[in-house]
Amino acid sequence: MRYTWLDEYLMSKPSVTKNTENWNWVRYMIGGKMFVAICLDDHDVPYYITLKLDPIEGEFFRKQYEDIVPGFYMNKIHWNSIKPDGNVPDDLLKTFVDKSYQLILKGFSKKMQQEILSGAQQ
Repeated sequence: MRYTWLDEYLMSKPSVTKNTENWNWVRYMIGGKMFVAICLDDHDVPYYITLKLDPIEGEFFRKQYEDIVPGFYMNKIHWNSIKPDGNVPDDLLKTFVDKSYQLILKGFSKKMQQEILSGAQQ
């Protein structure tokens, strides 16, 4: 995977946890909800990075980059999968991660959002 910085970047966000409990995926979560998954093959090699985007934005970027496809094993409207050895620029992937984090965060109550952002919720 060419995005060697990704795990460190994801874990630097407030209250992020990760697990590998399901489907040989590394799931990055806040408040128990996933915002990014790195899907691994049988040899633990990443084959997709899956994250949530606004549907219009996701559709736009799928048309711009052949390495962005509808979410693998996810809702194809809201989730997008990125090939980990593809040509999506690092800065754009960081922007996607930030947006996915914010979309999931907004689904929580204001009180829970504050707890997550303060790092009080683990």
